[in-house]
Amino acid sequence: MTTKKTERQDPPLDVRDKIAGVLIETGYLTEEQVAYARRLLVKLPATKTLLGVLRELRYISEEQLREALHGRPVEGPFGELLVELGYLSRVDLSKALAIQEEDGSKKIGEILIDHHFIDEEKLLEILAHQYGLPAVDLAEEEPAPEVLELASLKELQAQNFLPLRRQGKALLVAFSEMFHPAQVQRAKSVFGVEVTPCITSSKAIQQALRRLELQRQGAAATLQSENVIVEAVNEIIRAAIQEKASDIHLEPLKSAFRVRFRVDGIMIPYKEFLLEMVPAMTSRIKIMAGADITEKRRHQDGRIVFELDDSTLDMRVSFYATVSGEKIVLRLLNKQSLLLDINEIGMFPRMLQLFREEALDAASGVILVTGPTGSGKTTTLYSAVNYLDNINVSITTAEDPVEYVIDGISQCSLNPKISLTYEETLRHIVRQDPDVIVIGEIRDRFSAETAIQAALTGHKVLTTFHTEDSIGGLIRLLDMNIEAFLISSTVVSVLAQRLLRRVCPHCAEEHRLTPHEIRRLGYKVEDMHGVSFMRGKGCRQCRFSGHKGRVPVFELLVLNELVKDALIGRKTSYEIRRISAETAGLVTLLEDGILKAVQGQTSFEEIMRQLPRLSKPRPLSELRRVQGVVG
Repeated sequence: MTTKKTERQDPPLDVRDKIAGVLIETGYLTEEQVAYARRLLVKLPATKTLLGVLRELRYISEEQLREALHGRPVEGPFGELLVELGYLSRVDLSKALAIQEEDGSKKIGEILIDHHFIDEEKLLEILAHQYGLPAVDLAEEEPAPEVLELASLKELQAQNFLPLRRQGKALLVAFSEMFHPAQVQRAKSVFGVEVTPCITSSKAIQQALRRLELQRQGAAATLQSENVIVEAVNEIIRAAIQEKASDIHLEPLKSAFRVRFRVDGIMIPYKEFLLEMVPAMTSRIKIMAGADITEKRRHQDGRIVFELDDSTLDMRVSFYATVSGEKIVLRLLNKQSLLLDINEIGMFPRMLQLFREEALDAASGVILVTGPTGSGKTTTLYSAVNYLDNINVSITTAEDPVEYVIDGISQCSLNPKISLTYEETLRHIVRQDPDVIVIGEIRDRFSAETAIQAALTGHKVLTTFHTEDSIGGLIRLLDMNIEAFLISSTVVSVLAQRLLRRVCPHCAEEHRLTPHEIRRLGYKVEDMHGVSFMRGKGCRQCRFSGHKGRVPVFELLVLNELVKDALIGRKTSYEIRRISAETAGLVTLLEDGILKAVQGQTSFEEIMRQLPRLSKPRPLSELRRVQGVVG
């Protein structure tokens, strides 16, 4: 992989000079102070800005900066202005500009909002403050019908401004985030009256004009057409499959019905539909899911089997009643998903060997796979099941629902509507003479006790659990009032895991950690001498996110006698973790993540965002030795 070093890319001098000029002109700074800050800036990292240096020198406060810039717009590239003001990072601006280069139809402000580089309300607040204009929310303030007749729809769409209402002899007009004072003169000539400007988002103006267009065409009624709605829902599902999304979120907002996908663990916007389509789309999904279309005040669940080419896609559906309407979440469960070999799940050599020999090959006992929702627990669980599956072994499962279909294994998909519940299934599962029992998830004390009792009678039990880390799995069982001696005598291992976003290989560049970032990891600067991570710059291949795909990070706890004694003695989680690291070869999630970041698989930001930092990581050399990693 070719690496590139990040070089300083300063904003155009006119933006920086104009801001400094305003501060000098208003008397908040002297020319000598600005000159000194400039000299310091040259020696500092590329992430620093002139205003940032001035703040750190305490030459100017945030309040003074706001007062100086209020009503004094600084002309120049809008993105550069946001970087200099500290609202946007240089990396995010580069990604936004790359997106704009790919899609020239979008303005930079729209891109920044759509891709969550900056919050829409914050952006409008900055602009309103800069221009000394009020910000308006078009979801709260509809245009008066009579003022919409002052200009043609085509003219309003071309100019991207919207008349709202009369204010005395003047007309209140909403302009987009790309506002320029020259637009006011254009609006005066279009409407033929004095104009009072205000600021809103470009997207809000476009949505308002779109609704107006539909009303004028008389098309609003046709939105309820069955064919239109069916195709809209199918289009959403097909797009989610194409994007390899794990979840689809359909959310009612004030002015639109927003659809987002969860891809690689992150929410990304897909499309917004008009509010007029919400009732019909919701009813369509309820019919597909077998839910009650007349019930809108209570939460509901359902399931959809979607026919896709020559295969089927199973989806779990949740309808959640909110103050804005029903939010719908569809979880995509592809039964044809690739079942990974245990050697391909992403463990380092030593941990994989320990997991196979000390956990999976044990004669009996409980093996817990823990982590939050969407952390890859099921994939790991079934890789383990696949490893254990052979002609001499009987494997029986209880799942909600079955996500991977394996020929030769007795898999049960629960269905509470016909009383096929966890309680009922777990009572019968041991009567099937299994060697290995797979319980989809430990949900309560009953399922925990069932797993423990099955292990006591000589069965091997694999199951998942929702806990922070491996030690947390043991503590959670204690909290369920399972006796410590039962846990220590039946639980063989606890495997905690997370999924971090993988650095995009197409735009990866070297990321030298700053002293502050090194300290956040738990190291001293000298501990990380010569060590660098990787970071995605953002490209078309990764949708300008800098990440493509995901990397699993693991923490394996194998209970030896010392760990069992600590558990029976009700030692603290800190003490159990220390004993496990010293005697059982425990490598924490943070340590495993750091090793994978050093290899260029994931980024510093992902480690900070996803991994618990419960103890100080050991030196890299020791981690490499423990994990069997060379170099």
